[in-house]
Amino acid sequence: MIPSLARMKAIIVKEFRQLSRDRITFGMVVMIPLIQLLLFGFAINTDIRNIPVGVVDQSGSTAGRVVTESVKVTQVVSVKETFATPQEAQKAIEDGRVRAVLILPDDLTQRIVDGREIGQWLVDGSDTMISSAIMALRNMPLTDFDFDIRPAPSKTFEVALFYNPSRRSAVNIVPGLLGVILTMTMILFTSAAIVRERERGNLELLITTPVHSIELMVAKIVPYIFVGLIQVFIILGLGHFIFAVPINGAISQILLGTLLFIAASLTLGLVISTIANTQLQAMQMTVFILLPSILLSGFMFPYEGMPVAAQWISEALPATHFMRMIRGIVLRGADLVDLWRDTLWLAGFTVLGLLVASKRFKKTLD
Repeated sequence: MIPSLARMKAIIVKEFRQLSRDRITFGMVVMIPLIQLLLFGFAINTDIRNIPVGVVDQSGSTAGRVVTESVKVTQVVSVKETFATPQEAQKAIEDGRVRAVLILPDDLTQRIVDGREIGQWLVDGSDTMISSAIMALRNMPLTDFDFDIRPAPSKTFEVALFYNPSRRSAVNIVPGLLGVILTMTMILFTSAAIVRERERGNLELLITTPVHSIELMVAKIVPYIFVGLIQVFIILGLGHFIFAVPINGAISQILLGTLLFIAASLTLGLVISTIANTQLQAMQMTVFILLPSILLSGFMFPYEGMPVAAQWISEALPATHFMRMIRGIVLRGADLVDLWRDTLWLAGFTVLGLLVASKRFKKTLD
């Protein structure tokens, strides 16, 4: 059989016309490579700058202020808070308000003259990139004093790494992987929920039932909550027994925090499901959400290393808030009260998502 160019041309023209009418798919064809280019080329930055830190200056001297300014000039860190005691500083690290604290002792001036270590960094070592950036300041030279420093200290600062002193990457990756997997599966499961009902012809049956839109939205996500909890036990359980990832927080806090994130991810999937016309479109839109969630949430690259514009985008993603929450609970032993900003954000996102999904579903019935 000889192929007919005319018949092939007709099919090709038909495919192009069909693609041009499918606005969501056509948009994904353009937007996915564009977003990947911008994320990898602009937003992703392993050169960490402006790490939020605190200072405990027990000396109260001019030398303490000079040392603090010298550290700030490096632009590796940004001093966000000052604390009266090391205990307050450690609590701030546990709560995630700062990533490290510089402690300057009361005999700071004498230490500078004697050529000894002049202070100590307390560092949240759960993120190996952050800890490496702080450890690079250990040998920071002291050049801004009016007196000679003899002998020159072999090391300017001591560094104490909390939560991951051995600097194992698995300690940071495993809790973060929980956020990535839940994002992928929860959004993917529910993004096709309404679309699947439409494609199977069940939507007309739902219209005739007395089920309200909000009731349908809630009922759609409840079964997947149990699926998400199973994934939590698998990831954290295997991470603990195979990779020796410590679980320092209460199991109840882990479950509550995870439930919030699962609910937020499922409602986001429902919103996508009310926008997409086909299951293929729903999957494409899920990928559109998944890529930024992996690259901008702090899973692969520290939040502090991103440009300000990328940080704004990341703050809109549920995965960003869950990364902070789950790492804080699992690794630092924090609770949801300590992490109240991320807790409230996920709860608010869930409520708003349910309202938007139910409202859009009403519109589709019209």
